[in-house]
Amino acid sequence: MKAVPRLRFAHLPTPIEPLPRLSAFLGGPRLFMKRDDQTGLALGGNKTRKLEFLVADALAKGAKTLVSAGALQSNHCRQTAAAAARFGLDCVLVLNGDGSGAPTGNYLLDVLFGARVVTVADRKDRDRVFKETFDEVAASGGLPYLVPYGGSSPVGALGYAFAVQEFMGQGLEADYMVFGTSSGGTHAGIALGQRLFGYGGTALGISIDEPASALKAHVSALASEASELLGPRIDFSPDDILADDSYCEAGYGVLTGLEREAVRLFAKYEGALLDPVYTGRAAGGLVSLIRDGRFKPDETVVFWNTGGQPALFAEAYQTSMLG
Repeated sequence: MKAVPRLRFAHLPTPIEPLPRLSAFLGGPRLFMKRDDQTGLALGGNKTRKLEFLVADALAKGAKTLVSAGALQSNHCRQTAAAAARFGLDCVLVLNGDGSGAPTGNYLLDVLFGARVVTVADRKDRDRVFKETFDEVAASGGLPYLVPYGGSSPVGALGYAFAVQEFMGQGLEADYMVFGTSSGGTHAGIALGQRLFGYGGTALGISIDEPASALKAHVSALASEASELLGPRIDFSPDDILADDSYCEAGYGVLTGLEREAVRLFAKYEGALLDPVYTGRAAGGLVSLIRDGRFKPDETVVFWNTGGQPALFAEAYQTSMLG
């Protein structure tokens, strides 16, 4: 396997915790949680694994500024801003949403980490403003490194290929891994890690906002490209990727009873916090699948908690979570 530049700043391995009270309440299966909300950077989250590779690549290429984009409460952007601060890089974030009020949640942390934030009122304009902002930083001599949405590039996906290797070294034999999927980097990395390190169970991504067909096409292509960074190319097809888009019809960041119940169940029965957008929706999908009999009572299911809890304290979600 080829050596790839990597910085080691995540708190790894993240623990795996049993969820016995939630398992009992739902009537099985045996539930466990992989605590990637505890990766250590800026209150943790899955993007930290990706940033170990992305920031290493940026530094190797002589970059001075990380430029990325996402929603106003982006977990990815919060961790990107923190990584930039830690390694002495500038950071510019293009965030869609209303940034006129006092910053809260992830947006507050972006500001504390010293990122320059460019807000975009309409999400449909974000791609254009993202490109314009990157070009502006380049023209001003900022030597920018583009960190894509969610850190989901072939380089970033490597974080979750090695996360699977980590998981397999922790001694738990799991029939299923269940996790949220959106920009595809975590999903692609898990698919690649499954192939590289021989995980024999099923990796199921619960879509946060994309149709399953689009996810399967994107994730398979991303996993194939990421494989070339480590050795001979491994070709993935959309049929190799398992994604469930049954729970994302409401749209990105729109809370429904599904997310509210999931957040409350994990809090009430296990003292664990989920974010309302990603892990809330993914956990809601998991709960629904359990109730529909998707898993056998004696099977073992690992839910990857990919973090994002600062969004619970964002003004946009506080009232809705209590409603």
